[in-house]
Amino acid sequence: MGDSTALAGGRQGHERLAELIPLVLQGLAAGTAERAAPGPAGGPAPVAASVAALEPLVPARGVGAEKALSELTALLAAGSVDPADPWCAAHLHCPPLAVGVAADVAAGALNPSMDSWDQAPVASELERAFLAAIARQCYPGASEPDAVVTTGGTESNLLALLLAREHQRQPVCGRNAHHSVARAAWVLGLRTPLLVECDGERMIPASLDAVLRETGPAVVVATAGTTNAGEIDPLRELARICRRHGARLHVDAAYGGLALCSETLRPLLDGIDQADTIALDMHKFGWQSVAAGLFAVREAADLKALTVRAEYLNADDDTEAGLPDLLGRSIRTSRRPDAFRMAVTMRALGIDGVGELVERCCATAREVADAVRRHPALELWGEPTLSTVLFRPRFGDVARVRRALLETGTAIVGRATMAPGEVWLKLTLLHPHASAADYLGLLDAVAARAQAPEGAVAS
Repeated sequence: MGDSTALAGGRQGHERLAELIPLVLQGLAAGTAERAAPGPAGGPAPVAASVAALEPLVPARGVGAEKALSELTALLAAGSVDPADPWCAAHLHCPPLAVGVAADVAAGALNPSMDSWDQAPVASELERAFLAAIARQCYPGASEPDAVVTTGGTESNLLALLLAREHQRQPVCGRNAHHSVARAAWVLGLRTPLLVECDGERMIPASLDAVLRETGPAVVVATAGTTNAGEIDPLRELARICRRHGARLHVDAAYGGLALCSETLRPLLDGIDQADTIALDMHKFGWQSVAAGLFAVREAADLKALTVRAEYLNADDDTEAGLPDLLGRSIRTSRRPDAFRMAVTMRALGIDGVGELVERCCATAREVADAVRRHPALELWGEPTLSTVLFRPRFGDVARVRRALLETGTAIVGRATMAPGEVWLKLTLLHPHASAADYLGLLDAVAARAQAPEGAVAS
């Protein structure tokens, strides 16, 4: 048995990793084969029992690295939902690309901490170069755009409201906005966001205009890819209204933002470059493991609000001597080099390659929507804008159908309430290699489950 205290770094670290990583891969294979479905069957009880069987999970005397890795990796794979299975499509939960996961092994082994340059010399420079490229993609005409790494849309939306708080601005958002906008206002001690009416899932410009006429300085949060239906607000028109009223504009493009990589889909985001700030997530249309968020600003000077001094991390004499100040690049202190795997992936695929994957998912969603439209037992909510398909059986309890499929591990399907008491099933298609044909059986399974009597076993 190898040394459980061996380090991952140093001159011999790679040798110990070479012994352990195959055990992880074997555990993944064994657990996935045991599950043999998109998710574990039986609901919460058997999953909890599988963990309880290891009691004590944390023993007084360790079992060794090999045994711990083998048994817990197999347990994790057997008891997880697998976003790499096309029938696991409930949420904005992507299957990560192997190249990004492999890159994360290097980042984890070397463990750069992104709060000071002396802990992350080249990682900080790679992050700077990568973020500069992202900022240019968001703001091609801006003179000095910038971007920082976040944990996702929730943190990015928090940063957007934090920057706006510097100017005492009232948050305003559509009723379609992500729940994190209201939470960010609460965390920051801002007033509850004023809500703007929507037409379906898109903010109504005239309603925004009316709200801004009644409020003082404001920050408007628009959405490019709503959680429920993947809809995109009319960004250029909203930007024009914001300018007229002197309001800041933040676009929560956590879902739809990477459509910027596609020449075909980029027009969906027309006007996004007029926003003051933009949230993007590469753990959605970027196929990265969680967490991989980005926050872009049109004016780099806006990020000066994040500046903070800690003598041991960014002493004045160090920064004056030319050492980059990383502490002002996040509201976090210690943080992982998440930009590394994003940069590896973007370098491997290129902007066009990422755009092609986004196009595939959106095209598949349109084809699945067509299949729903043709299905005699199903109805479609509306034409997909991005890769979300909302549908439901014409008869039966929609929520019960979803839970039945989940309990058997047959499929992981989402839900969206589009009007009071009106529940729809949701497929969020982020599998870049799945085709519409992969989902036809799932549509039939939904229809069959809806027609089955209460208590019948789903298939």
